[in-house]
Amino acid sequence: MTALKLKIPPPAWFLFCATLMWLVAQYVPASLPNYQHTAIFFSGLAVAIIGGAVAVSALWVIHQAKTTHSPFRPQHTAKLVTWGIYRKSRNPMYLSLLLGLIAWALWLGSMLAWLVLPLFVWLITYFQIKPEEQILAQKFGTHYAEYCTQVRRWL
Repeated sequence: MTALKLKIPPPAWFLFCATLMWLVAQYVPASLPNYQHTAIFFSGLAVAIIGGAVAVSALWVIHQAKTTHSPFRPQHTAKLVTWGIYRKSRNPMYLSLLLGLIAWALWLGSMLAWLVLPLFVWLITYFQIKPEEQILAQKFGTHYAEYCTQVRRWL
């Protein structure tokens, strides 16, 4: 499994988990009561919009810093980004994907679909975040270690 680290793009993990959630919702009957209520739809929409805003904010800050946003090349990071949305989360782009899955879980209305969310967190943390953290720790040393003590990994 170590060979998969930094090899599968985070959106692929997102699509894998979203598909798994859909399959669970379709084939394992455990629906939320009255899940088709308008409030659930709009709650999911709000979470999706927040997730989109988090992603755009993260990409904007990365663009301003003139550093890489590629999940495959964290070693090409030119600057340690610690401002903007990165003051709240060390991984806002991955957080935005998680928010997308939360919105999807709301729209699906399946209680069991929610069980896929911890799987997504584990997959991204193990295969993407931890290898990135090792590279950034080597590259930025104590500055990165300080940042890690001040800002949480997810939120």
